Amino acid sequence: MNSLVNVVVFGIVGAVVMAALLGLLLVFAGRAKGTGPRVLSGAVSVVVLVALPTLAVLAHLRGGAGLGGAFLVALGVVVIVYAANVALLPLVARRAAADRGDARLLRLRPSPAMLAGGLVVCALLALVGTGLGALLS
Repeated sequence: MNSLVNVVVFGIVGAVVMAALLGLLLVFAGRAKGTGPRVLSGAVSVVVLVALPTLAVLAHLRGGAGLGGAFLVALGVVVIVYAANVALLPLVARRAAADRGDARLLRLRPSPAMLAGGLVVCALLALVGTGLGALLS
C-alpha cells in the first residue's frame, strides 16, 4: 500500500477512535465519582497511540520500504490524531468548566510551546511505533 494511503487511513481511524474516547470520557466522567473513567480512557488512548502507528509501519514495511519511510508514516498517523485532539480541546474545556464551575477553563488555549511539545511527543510515539513495527515485521 502507498505510504500516503497508510497515513490517511490509519490517521483518520485514529482520529475517529480518539474522538469517540473523548466523547465517552465526557459522558462518563461527569457521572462517575472516582477517577476510573479517566484512567481507563488514558490507558486506551496510549494503546491507540502506539498500536495505530505500529500497524501503519507494518503495512508500510510489507511493501519493501525502509525504516526512514516507516518512521515518517508513523509520524503522520500520530500527528493526525494529535491534530484531532487539539481541535476537540475547546469542547473538553467547556464541559470541564461546566462540571467544575471554573470559568478559567473557558479561556484555555494551547500555546505555541505546548503545541511544539506535543509534536515532540508525536515524534517519540512514532519512534516507538517504528521500533515495534520493525520488531514485529
